[in-house]
Amino acid sequence: MKIRTIKELLNAEVACCEENLDNHVYSACGSDMMSDVLAFVKDQAVLLTGLVNSQVIRTAEMMDMVCIVLVRSKLPTPEMIELAEESGIVILTTKTRMYDACGILYSNGLVGNKVKA
Repeated sequence: MKIRTIKELLNAEVACCEENLDNHVYSACGSDMMSDVLAFVKDQAVLLTGLVNSQVIRTAEMMDMVCIVLVRSKLPTPEMIELAEESGIVILTTKTRMYDACGILYSNGLVGNKVKA
């Protein structure tokens, strides 16, 4: 699924890296606990979270994620935007709650991924 499609499905706004909206993602992970995200298998993925700190970007970088969706009307900090721009990670913001956002993406064909054993 293209990041552009995620933007449309979640009625999201682009906070940075709009030039990368045509990149593909193949799975998604929704969590406010970065330790859970680290248990997620690396893949071209999107992270859905309500956290707004630089650790979110650093975790996404470590896991080779290409897009972060901030749910519940959360807005990225200037530091988050700066770090995301350096890595080319798209940040989207949506009013949608995480549970609903995950459901919308799943029902439109974006799957989760297996956790590491």
